[in-house]
Amino acid sequence: MLVSLCLISVVSSLLGQTPTEPRFFSKKLYPALQKAGCNGCHTADGVASATRLHFPTESASVEDIEAFGRRLVSLVDQKNPEQSLLVTKPTNRLEHTGGQRILPGSQEEKLLQLWVMHLAADSTDSSSSISGVTEPEAQPVFMSRLTHSQYNNTVRDLLGDETRPADQFPQEDYVRGFKNQSEVQSIPVLLAEAYSAAAEKLARNAFRTGEWKKIVPCQPTSSVHPACRNQFVSHFGRHAFRRPLTPGESQRYNTLFIREAKRTGKFLSGAQLVVETMLQSPNFLFRMERGPAAKWANFEIASRLSYFLWDSMPDEQLFSSAASGQLGTVAGLEQAARRMLQQPRARQALDEFVSQWLRFDRVLNVVRDRRLFQQFNSGLAVAMTEETRRLIAHLAWNNQNFMEVYTARYGFLSSELAALYGFPAPPEEFGMVRFPASSDRAGLLGQATFLTLTSKPEETSPTERGLFIREHFLCQKVPPPPPGVSASLPPLSESKPMTSRERLQVHLSNESCASCHRLIDPIGFGLEKFDAIGRKREKLALTFFPARGETERRPTKVELDLDTKGRISGIPDSDFSTPAQLGEVLANNAECQKCVVKQVFRYAMGRPETPADGTVIEKGFDDFKGSQFKFQQLIISLVTSKAFRETARYD
Repeated sequence: MLVSLCLISVVSSLLGQTPTEPRFFSKKLYPALQKAGCNGCHTADGVASATRLHFPTESASVEDIEAFGRRLVSLVDQKNPEQSLLVTKPTNRLEHTGGQRILPGSQEEKLLQLWVMHLAADSTDSSSSISGVTEPEAQPVFMSRLTHSQYNNTVRDLLGDETRPADQFPQEDYVRGFKNQSEVQSIPVLLAEAYSAAAEKLARNAFRTGEWKKIVPCQPTSSVHPACRNQFVSHFGRHAFRRPLTPGESQRYNTLFIREAKRTGKFLSGAQLVVETMLQSPNFLFRMERGPAAKWANFEIASRLSYFLWDSMPDEQLFSSAASGQLGTVAGLEQAARRMLQQPRARQALDEFVSQWLRFDRVLNVVRDRRLFQQFNSGLAVAMTEETRRLIAHLAWNNQNFMEVYTARYGFLSSELAALYGFPAPPEEFGMVRFPASSDRAGLLGQATFLTLTSKPEETSPTERGLFIREHFLCQKVPPPPPGVSASLPPLSESKPMTSRERLQVHLSNESCASCHRLIDPIGFGLEKFDAIGRKREKLALTFFPARGETERRPTKVELDLDTKGRISGIPDSDFSTPAQLGEVLANNAECQKCVVKQVFRYAMGRPETPADGTVIEKGFDDFKGSQFKFQQLIISLVTSKAFRETARYD
């Protein structure tokens, strides 16, 4: 059904564009109309010259074609987009002089349907309503699609649904370490289909016996019951779209409701269809922001705040703060943020940030050679990430020095992790355990999470460990390898066993490789006392297994001395040989401290920082440092900044 197509990133993936700038001129839509032969008749002197559809000339510029695409709004039925002439005529669903030019159900029809929904949405926001009230003039819209985690949390808070449907959606991509970077978000066909199926199921579940009372704020007395219908559409729409509905939207959803309720004779059938439809709207699936001058600017701030601090939609108090104008002031915004930080959802949101920043997915999906790492299993991987999560939560919510995340000489261990680390079992699972003074472990760098995610199935990777520290903890971008360069290392053999340091010397023989590897490999060398699942080792133990069929041969083991001297090029006095020593270097380094600010900014805004954000980053860093690195103070500094208050948009 067409309603499933209004979830599109407004022509994003199918038109080959980002969701922030839908374009008509593309390698798919405009050529599809030309290929169908529409431009043969629909010209100023063609057979269809008397119609409202006139194609640009062959010499038309891109701007002319874009203008033509926007003029097609005259062929769009705003109340019933699925009945628009722009779709029904070329498919011959409505008698067309030119016959069937586009096959119903084809990719070309889907492209047309996507464009119809875009034009309908734009015209609704910019045209006069039925009541004569003029809506704000259409402006460029910054769009940020809900991540799968945000989708799950939103339907939980909107509908009371705990089924986590987005867990079954196509996997999300990480860009700059996060899943919410808006410039690369789109809705591929598979995701669009998943949204459609989820919306249908969620709406159906919401109207099971008695469940509907959670979302219908009145008691219907008939199948249409105007007062209750209007109240439901307004109430649910305000929560689903996270702002009040426009008059045009209210009329459209009321019309949809009435049609279905009359067809079935049931009030709840109309309500269910409205819910299903709204759950597929771009207004639900995206956070749409038009900036501080927009009519719903305070509601945009409310959503920006809630998806940052709660990873979910605003609550009723936040909606009220938006409606009253409280969020339009720095003091009001700070007051709201401090309230939100005290709620349990803030802890869940921090967990989501941490899981992305530190790539828990790579730990939870890691593969290890069971012959070499018999201790490793999925349960241990979960315990690794739980230790990391608890350390950061401890520092953030107890207002500790957050830079202790690199230097903490304690951890939150399960009995499995304690055995892996060679420590006594803790009195309680994931209770705080102080490390022995002789331990080389400290903070994130001594945790199995980091040491595992930066290793290979059979061995450690000094290169990966150094690269992760540069990119995630120092916010430094290391150039990719030159095209055509082999990243393979000399193979290990019984006749010539080598340490990783010795094998990685091959990178230094090629200057195009050496320039980057000198920046990352020496960092990883200093962590070689810990293997590919985070176990402490004094020597490198190599095991050579017999070839397939050599049943009488036993595995051969070789031990090699480890040189664990490391350094961070560009940071003075940064020599180290243990995670604890490296943690001290990073915790006291201004670039590492500022990187925490940058990572939180990127996650909060759904985009990377730009030169124009320099003052925001510096102010955030000064506030963070001035508070003795209290994480909550960093949050307050960022959410009250001009960049956060005005818009997430960037040039």
